[in-house]
Amino acid sequence: MEEWVVAKPDVIVVGAGLAGLTCARMLHRAKVKVRVLEARDGVGGRVRTDAVDGFLLDRGFQVLLTAYPEPPRWLDYPALALKPFFPGALVWRRGGLHRVADPFRRPLDALLASFNPVGSFSDKLNVLDLWTQARAGELEDVFLRPQKTSREYLRDMGFSDAMVEAFFQPFLGGIFLEKELRTSSRMLEFVFRMFSAGATAVPARGMGALSEQLAAKLPEGSLRLDTPVEEVFGHRVRLLSGAREECDAVVVATDGPSAEELLPGLPPRRTTGVTCLYFAAPAPPVRGPYLVLNGEGRGPVNNLAVMSEVSPGYAPAGQALVSVSVLELAEDTEALEARVREQLTEWFGADVAGWRLLRTYLIPRALPVQSPEAFEEPHRRVRISPGLYACGDYRENGSIEGAMVSGRRAAEALLRDFEWPLP
Repeated sequence: MEEWVVAKPDVIVVGAGLAGLTCARMLHRAKVKVRVLEARDGVGGRVRTDAVDGFLLDRGFQVLLTAYPEPPRWLDYPALALKPFFPGALVWRRGGLHRVADPFRRPLDALLASFNPVGSFSDKLNVLDLWTQARAGELEDVFLRPQKTSREYLRDMGFSDAMVEAFFQPFLGGIFLEKELRTSSRMLEFVFRMFSAGATAVPARGMGALSEQLAAKLPEGSLRLDTPVEEVFGHRVRLLSGAREECDAVVVATDGPSAEELLPGLPPRRTTGVTCLYFAAPAPPVRGPYLVLNGEGRGPVNNLAVMSEVSPGYAPAGQALVSVSVLELAEDTEALEARVREQLTEWFGADVAGWRLLRTYLIPRALPVQSPEAFEEPHRRVRISPGLYACGDYRENGSIEGAMVSGRRAAEALLRDFEWPLP
């Protein structure tokens, strides 16, 4: 016989990723009783950090853009001790690494890079136009502009094929997790606006610190881990254990495919994946807090970063942590590792053979696909039916900002529907 739980929370939030935690935080601020049910053994969803042999491994290469408007409403940035990347990148091209700098924040570096082989001088001038256009108007305007694919947008801005291949394809590919640049131009303008207006950073103790800080502000006993939900119906949820819990409202705060399983009839959203490999190295192959891009368009590596050069706490003293992103989901991870080592040996020499693989992460649902068709509706509805809501980055845009905005919007809709005051 199924167990019925007597205690009745006002709201159940299914999922403790950034969207669910933000939603729960806002409901708690409004003095609503909330219970968060998380299927896994920790909070954060895709934004988690694992401790392995003294190293901190984010579950996939991730960064926080400090210009995002939403996270500062919920996060204490000073407590995160954010560590910034260099505002630009190093690009591997024609047998060497070449620095590309943000022309607004590092104008001298940008000028010195004017004649490197990463695009023409005209391409560098076009970067200024791109930055200017992305920063024009209000942020919300970006998601209302006419759209096309990112590749079409760059072509129409006058960028050469060489510049697209050498810089934009690996740079945007690492953000959107797709090489063809089919992502909406609205997302391109959004991310360039964010990159140009603030720092690109990681918390000193890993990206999982974002999720942990959000969860720490919830009331004691409101978060239950290792509690997978099998079904949502009406104002009830059925757990995998068979137990049922009742409430006044349910918020499904999972990724898109999981939400489709819990909410039949929800329009499907495709996702894109990534593989991230972490290596322990006796010395950093690159000195400084740089993102390194593959500007030659061959080989499995799209981008890498020496995370211990960005934040020393990512690695034990005397060692370096190298994060490598590959825009494919390899079935044979050993073969992929061999291909990655072969390519990085070309870049950094024979020392790569001595690097120790710490872990390989296969992340099939890393981001929602963000084609122009997916952005026809800038903000997808969060109210599914009376008392039932959904949030997640797939309902806004594939970013930390999108996830947290979606969580807030779900909480606001719920509070309005139940005539509870907004905090």
